[in-house]
Amino acid sequence: MNILITNDDGIYSPGIAALAQTASKFGTVRIVAPDVEQSSMGHAITHSRPLTYKKSPITFEGMEAFRVNGTPADCVALGLHLYPDTQVVLSGINMGPNLGNSMWHSGTLAAAKQAVLLGVKGIALSTPVGKTEPDFDLLAPFVAQSLQLLFKTDEPALYNVNFPQQPTSIKWTRQSVSLYDGTVIPSEDPMGRRNFWISVKSLDPAEENSDRWAIENNFVSITPLRLDLTDEKRLREEAEG
Repeated sequence: MNILITNDDGIYSPGIAALAQTASKFGTVRIVAPDVEQSSMGHAITHSRPLTYKKSPITFEGMEAFRVNGTPADCVALGLHLYPDTQVVLSGINMGPNLGNSMWHSGTLAAAKQAVLLGVKGIALSTPVGKTEPDFDLLAPFVAQSLQLLFKTDEPALYNVNFPQQPTSIKWTRQSVSLYDGTVIPSEDPMGRRNFWISVKSLDPAEENSDRWAIENNFVSITPLRLDLTDEKRLREEAEG
């Protein structure tokens, strides 16, 4: 299997190194990732300037790896151009969860979506971050199990996978759709200049069998997604009315 790996945390992230190591057990791994952090970039595509890529400053043993001056979605588009024989794109392992409505602005998930838009299976992988970095050695067996499960089929499907800090087993889940409160937190820098942090918090408890619920209960969450955002129920109601 030919595997392309990217992320939104940048080429230096320990999460991409951990994912590459596990994915290498399944086939040939190539890495094309942003040269700087691109978290919460969403599905931005660079169109006003050309992209360039350079050899990664980080060594990934036995793997070709490049850094790109662009977004996660850019990296997938360029990566699939450089490696047209790619069969699956992996994005992650992201330093921070991508659950519920956070999917809308996730650069990690956007990279997987870009793969599917271009006809290749896309899998986004994320894990929460506390005061210390995630224990990727602990997560590795669950990452391998998840990939083995999702590699069984060849169609260009889209999956969002989240790993709790202490996984127990894997569950198929749906996206949590509870609303969240967007807040702007005023602060100031060491020079006394005002700045602002944008933050969010969920307004409702996690729905049972949703991705948020799974992580809260120490299950690996695998959520199958689709590119069609049509509200079928509303469409049917309006058409019938």
